[in-house]
Amino acid sequence: METKTVISDKSVLFALNEPTLHYIKVAPDREEYLKVWVKEPTWLEVDKAMNSLMKVDARTQNLDLDLNAMYRYMVENFIVKSEPSLSTIDLLRLSPYVGTQIKEILPNPFDAFEENEAKNEL
Repeated sequence: METKTVISDKSVLFALNEPTLHYIKVAPDREEYLKVWVKEPTWLEVDKAMNSLMKVDARTQNLDLDLNAMYRYMVENFIVKSEPSLSTIDLLRLSPYVGTQIKEILPNPFDAFEENEAKNEL
């Protein structure tokens, strides 16, 4: 039987407490940046983000995917602060250029599913 080592440092089990600072360029032709702090989600927050994505019609049992709802959830819950200070509504109104960069730095809830799929294929 294979011997497995039990973890000794419990801190590696938890989501990071400190948010990560990112610099978002405000326009392709400007050297100005928006500072955005993004926190690492817990497994439950990732699950909630995925649940905001999927809408099931109880009557028809149809499944609709709403990426806008998922991104809104992630902006509301994973962006801790910005400089200059922006409200959630402000963050949702950003230009496509800035918004695309924000999407790149937000946690990807699909990563958990991809990891599970990879494990199932082994």
